[in-house]
Amino acid sequence: MNNVFEEKSISKAVLKLGIPAMLGSLTTLIYNTADTYFVSLTKEPAMIAAVTLCVPVLLIIMSIACIFGMGGSSVIARMIGEGRNEDSAKCFNFCTYAMAIAGICMMIIGLLFINQIADIIGADEENFEYTCDYLRWIFIGTPAIMLSNGLVHSFRSIGLIKEAAIGLAIGNGVNIVFDWILIVLLKIGTKGAAIATSFGFVCAAVYYIICLMIQERKKNECVKMSLRYFSCEKEMTGNVIKIGIPGALITVMMSAANIVLNNFIGIYGSDAVASYGIAYKIDMFPIMLSVGLSQGTAPLAGYCYGQKNEKRLACSIRIATIYGVVLGAVFTIALFFLNRILAGIFLDNEELITQTAWFLRLLCFHAPLLSVINMVTAYFQALGKALNSLIITLFRNVVLFIPGVAVLNYFFKLNGVILTQLIVEIILTAICLIMYMSNQPKKVLKVQ
Repeated sequence: MNNVFEEKSISKAVLKLGIPAMLGSLTTLIYNTADTYFVSLTKEPAMIAAVTLCVPVLLIIMSIACIFGMGGSSVIARMIGEGRNEDSAKCFNFCTYAMAIAGICMMIIGLLFINQIADIIGADEENFEYTCDYLRWIFIGTPAIMLSNGLVHSFRSIGLIKEAAIGLAIGNGVNIVFDWILIVLLKIGTKGAAIATSFGFVCAAVYYIICLMIQERKKNECVKMSLRYFSCEKEMTGNVIKIGIPGALITVMMSAANIVLNNFIGIYGSDAVASYGIAYKIDMFPIMLSVGLSQGTAPLAGYCYGQKNEKRLACSIRIATIYGVVLGAVFTIALFFLNRILAGIFLDNEELITQTAWFLRLLCFHAPLLSVINMVTAYFQALGKALNSLIITLFRNVVLFIPGVAVLNYFFKLNGVILTQLIVEIILTAICLIMYMSNQPKKVLKVQ
């Protein structure tokens, strides 16, 4: 099980963990982009705007799963590094049941307050009905959404890298097929996009549960799913939540920042929201690949930390960051020169294509910076240093972003709103580098 963590070549270990996680993130992004693409075939900007407005809600649901998924992953990986397999099995069991219970609670709350949530995320008269249609079916699928998103992280922490990626691919593949059936063939629109999304997550969750049953039969020491192994030991649950909440807050605050951003863009009309929604979906490719690389590397960092192997830990983070920066630079070049072609895939209105292409040019320059920010955040999460990752999150989405949107909107209108993300991430990259370097013992700051 631990072979990938004990790979002698750190570069190979990073790639073995990072590539499946990146592919998993990529498949998630493809289904999300597919929602926008198939909805865009309706030629209704209000429908495209509704899907865009609902993205933060879906991210918040996923983030709650991350409390137990990412938090548990960090704790489990460190326990395995310390040779505490029995404790890691208890932690895995607790996190799985906690995700299922949280999913049911979130489903009930969402369905009860669906209209109020639509108001909060910025729905207007033009797209309110479409927004509620999408939200209703997303909330119905919330338990499966939480399980599938949380178990991805848990699987990686116990070395089930391939299974984690396959589950994502199954869920996203099902979603894309049903997008086509429900939106293109049956003309259901935003409701169809949400049904397809939830059903895809249901299929992924079922696959992960089957995998757990198989692992238990194979006597995997870290997988014991019987309720008699369920434990809420204070120290274990405290550590999971302590790491998981900052990890979840990253997504929650990102979603809150996106809601604020969507409300500012909404000042300029549904066409502006639709254009930004498509530009943002395209820009999400480098974002999600960077997130996948950092999440894939995090269990390796936690394992090294559990073994007290500081040099290997530092080298793993450095190599993964370099890979991410290079990949980000490639995307910046591609998006800068191909922005109009990419916008044309989703739109046939010349004015909207021009606006979307311009938004992409403004957004694309941040791609190389993402690796530094995401890897430093993952590093602190893997080490159990919740306060550090929380500080980065607060700076990114509250201290810098929300005031930045307001100020840049005042001086530069819509262009200023779109540019906020780049300016914030330039400043945040410098902050992350300072925090990371100040956390390193002098002996591991030397070139490996």
